[in-house]
Amino acid sequence: MITLGYILRHIREEKQLPLQLVSESSGIDVSLLSKIETGKRIATTEQVLRLAKIYGFEDATTLLVQQQSDEIVSKLNNTNQDIAIKALQAAQAKVTYGSKYLSLFAEAIFARPIALESRRYIGSKAKLIDWIMSTIKHETRDVNTFFDVFAGTGVVTKAALSNFDYVFTNDFLHSNNIIYKAFFGPGDYDENKIGDILDSYNELDPDDLPQNYFSENFGDKYFEMSVAKLVGHIREDIEKHKSTLTEKEYCILIATLIYNIDKLANTVGHFEAYIKKPIKHRPLRLRMIEAEAYDNIEIFKQDANELARSLHADVAYIDPPYNSRQYCRFYHVYETLVKWDKPQLFGVAMKPAPENMSRYCTTKAYSAFEDLIANLNVRYIAVSYNNTYNSKSSSSENKISLEQIRNVLERCGDTHMYECSHRFFNAGKTDFNDHKELLFITTVDEEFKRKSFASILCR
Repeated sequence: MITLGYILRHIREEKQLPLQLVSESSGIDVSLLSKIETGKRIATTEQVLRLAKIYGFEDATTLLVQQQSDEIVSKLNNTNQDIAIKALQAAQAKVTYGSKYLSLFAEAIFARPIALESRRYIGSKAKLIDWIMSTIKHETRDVNTFFDVFAGTGVVTKAALSNFDYVFTNDFLHSNNIIYKAFFGPGDYDENKIGDILDSYNELDPDDLPQNYFSENFGDKYFEMSVAKLVGHIREDIEKHKSTLTEKEYCILIATLIYNIDKLANTVGHFEAYIKKPIKHRPLRLRMIEAEAYDNIEIFKQDANELARSLHADVAYIDPPYNSRQYCRFYHVYETLVKWDKPQLFGVAMKPAPENMSRYCTTKAYSAFEDLIANLNVRYIAVSYNNTYNSKSSSSENKISLEQIRNVLERCGDTHMYECSHRFFNAGKTDFNDHKELLFITTVDEEFKRKSFASILCR
């Protein structure tokens, strides 16, 4: 039977919130939360209200109805007549529809567009963005333009759009570039038109579809076969009808596909490898992303060091890939899905030939960073860094040390370091009791900087 606990677990997993984090935020013991989610305990009204607040439900009535329906099923008892009537109807639906009830409930609950922050991505700053942006705003003066040099998930860019007059954003991954254009790039789009297209895709039966490039290569590996068939068919259809779409609509459809399959991927959050176990079937139902169109943004897909030479901004925010994990390889499935050039794939992980490999993931990282800083045309430099440089894993070990970062920035001007504790990505070999995100803010002294980097600038 579908219980409130089952629904709460579904919502939590949809929002990618660890059980421990929900426990800390709600004040509900983690073992009790686990029992609630597994149906061994029924949440109290107070607990439901706390969880509703954490999960973003302004009106908790929907969840309270589920709570009451559980109590009615188990005790035939209620306290509120209005809620009890709805709860009886919900209880009847649970009995009638069984496991299908969750999808019916999900359609009502998750009708909202998918947020930019919901994507699984290594090094995401989603949980740190308020601290990062408030620190930058507090430590800078008279700033209007913002340059997000390595935009990654785009969450810093999204925040910058609300805090600065104009934003430049850059990342040389094809998938990230199309996601930026979809979520906040300028351009016209018809939301009803996109909705109709997504509805038509949601009506597809994978059993009626032939095999395709995506399913033949990734089916029953990174995605369950029926899902892989749908993904390949949908991607081919988007490309086939590209001429009937605006650029913005085209990007929204592809980004929507990426964000919906991200939660179905048979991985630990990236595509370095897939989980070698039978894949539990979960249907693909496309829900549109939270797209907006901004006029105060310019989106680039360039080498950061080259772009730095041609742009001028008040603030540059830098969060490069410090360790050896090449993002183009970690997210190669999405790169292939976006480019749709159907390349030959190699190895167990089904990767294409290397492309867009970053110097920041190699022994050349320090010289690349030094060159970037020397050639930035900005008044302030903000650099994110985390204390994984003592990692026991060679892939996690930072290619640029804390002292090297500090040394390069201090050659530009007055530099201060700020810190914030947070959770981190862990492949299992590294243990931190106090993992911190560090943020350097440098006020650039242009004359001092030119002298400090004279040997680099004269090249």
